Amino acid sequence: MEAFDRLAPFIQDFIYQEKWDELRGIQVAACEVIFDSDDNLLLSSGTASGKTEAAFLPVLTELYNNPSKSVGIMYISPLKALINDQFKRLEQLLIDSNIPVCKWHGDASQTKKNELIKNPEGLIQITPESLESLLTNKRGACLQMFSDLRFVIIDEVHHFMRDARGVQLLCVLERLQKLTGIVPRRIGLSATMGDITMAQTWLNTGTNRACAAPVTDEGKKRVRLHVERFVNYAEKRETEERDGSGNVVNVGASGAIGDREHFEYLFKATLDKKTIIFTNSREETEFILANLREIAIKNKSPDVYRVHHGNVSALLRETTEDEMKADDEKIVTGATVTLELGIDIGSLDQAVQAGAPLTVSAFAQRLGRCGRRGQIPQLLFTFVENLRVDAADTLGPINWEFIRLIAIIEKYTKEQWIEPIYPHNHAYNLLYHQTMSYLKSNGELSSAALASAVLSLGPFRHIPQEDYKKLLTHLLNIDHLERTERDGLIIGREGEKIVNSHKFLTVFLATEYLLVKDENRTIGTVDKVYPVGVRFALAGQSWETVDVNEQSKVIFVKKVPGISLVDWDVDFDVELHTILVQKIRSILKSDEPYPYLSERCVPRLEEIRFITRGSGLLENLVTPLSDKKFAVFPWVGTRQLFTLHYALLHKGIKSKLPWISCVYLEVIYNGTAQELTELIIDIMHSDLDLYDLPLPDNIQVRGKYNEFVPTDLLRKQFIEDYLDLEGLKAELL
Repeated sequence: MEAFDRLAPFIQDFIYQEKWDELRGIQVAACEVIFDSDDNLLLSSGTASGKTEAAFLPVLTELYNNPSKSVGIMYISPLKALINDQFKRLEQLLIDSNIPVCKWHGDASQTKKNELIKNPEGLIQITPESLESLLTNKRGACLQMFSDLRFVIIDEVHHFMRDARGVQLLCVLERLQKLTGIVPRRIGLSATMGDITMAQTWLNTGTNRACAAPVTDEGKKRVRLHVERFVNYAEKRETEERDGSGNVVNVGASGAIGDREHFEYLFKATLDKKTIIFTNSREETEFILANLREIAIKNKSPDVYRVHHGNVSALLRETTEDEMKADDEKIVTGATVTLELGIDIGSLDQAVQAGAPLTVSAFAQRLGRCGRRGQIPQLLFTFVENLRVDAADTLGPINWEFIRLIAIIEKYTKEQWIEPIYPHNHAYNLLYHQTMSYLKSNGELSSAALASAVLSLGPFRHIPQEDYKKLLTHLLNIDHLERTERDGLIIGREGEKIVNSHKFLTVFLATEYLLVKDENRTIGTVDKVYPVGVRFALAGQSWETVDVNEQSKVIFVKKVPGISLVDWDVDFDVELHTILVQKIRSILKSDEPYPYLSERCVPRLEEIRFITRGSGLLENLVTPLSDKKFAVFPWVGTRQLFTLHYALLHKGIKSKLPWISCVYLEVIYNGTAQELTELIIDIMHSDLDLYDLPLPDNIQVRGKYNEFVPTDLLRKQFIEDYLDLEGLKAELL
């Protein structure tokens, strides 16, 4: 029987109404797995390939044919906006099904939630935080709501795998399984996936099921790529260099010729074309879109420029999304990662990336945003260089970001390679969070019962009993836990302050923001006070502060003309993988031309190749920069480079990573390049113990709740989950 014939009648009617020619390959494959097996299912393919429908069509058919006695399907998303977007699509699909759908997040209707608690059925759309809140605060209702749960659909699996929220989600799903005695099938959706096996393992955690990951032949897709370059020439110029590449972000004034040319080029390239302009920072998004709007005003062109990032108010973001969906609106939207995920924004004419994307995964996501609904994906890259003619050292004239951009394009378009995702095997901050959440949900427990319950959760299977005992002892000492007369454990006085906070359920670090309001209209948020009279940018407009209420954390503003700057305090969290770094090296070694490079880019690549070959850094591990300063190029990823950095410190040798995405170490050494080379090789041959390295006292993998974890456990997490001695040795020996 054909897959279409097996679908529920209301779904067949919907397909006819929408005038689909046929089911796509991934949809047919998903139907076969759901209908003919009991496996979990991972669907990994490009944006707009029909993954969402591939998941929902067969599971809704199963629910229609065999209604559940509770909520039957749970859809989990990392974003409320994605839930709202999917809700609109599902409502249309489910009109004639008698299957209700309920949004469940902080902004959703409380009336609808109460109705679902009283009469649990159909489909729930929820975030990990809201699910944990249900499990922790409404345990009895949770048992009734999910006593016959059949399917859990997890959207944007790759996003969860990289994030602390993924650990939280897996823990909460396992806790729900233990509560209900039901192990629903899991379906994971992902647009970008490097290692399918790792994703299958992640999705299967705690289910004891196999996981099918059907591969469908979508055919080789054509892609239009173009890279354009602009230059600011200056003998001496102070600029902000995020990654040592010479890429300009905020130049203080837009008077430099390269910046002016860049903005004029973007204006013409996006004129009458529905476009997303991706940047790597909110500041850059605001600055570029403000300049485009100014050019449009001078040219008496319509204001089609919008800004979409996490600090813009939800209402303004949703308005932008609705405008972009309209076929007749040629909106140009500046965005960061907020439009990487699968929110439906209709067909785009193109996407633009200012500078290099931070990772291959980000490139794949952004490429997937264009070329929807039959179009050929078109992605334009632009970058502005600030060239110093007085560069003091050999490496100064090299634009590493430019070469990284070429490496990213080549690895994905030629090899479909995407960075593998590192597991969180020692997430002690999440261990703290789940311990407190479990006690809040269950009440008093013995140490043994608590350890058995928490350490049996899949994400904590690598954490030994001794480490957990150390954590519990520490929490007793700081009054987060308290021992009862019956020798049980309950939440202590200080712990109550944490678990009763409305912020407890979020496991990601969140900055304290101030609300920005124009009269009663919320514009967005900023992370610092802009005093009365000061101008700043937000949501693509310039604002002037007219009043500040620091107690309520509100800045009142009025709209003003012109271009203003804004900055947010952020930690740059990107890292390069060894395979990508080695691709950078191979590009510098080769003479291969790249047809997507503009006429201005080709000679720049030739110049960088000439410099790197002449310096010897492509063949030599150590390159002299001055009498006592050397560059060490092991051509490894960020984690391996940091491992070498601490190994050198262990020998009393000072070194540093000049910027977070740098591909070499800068080393101070009283000796020759040859002697330093031999020393590094000797270190690699030695029995180096990572626990003996002179790590800073406050070393840790960044995470919420770290302040409640013993420092030696945070140190262990850094060593075990971040440093990579074996990966370093594999490349150097």
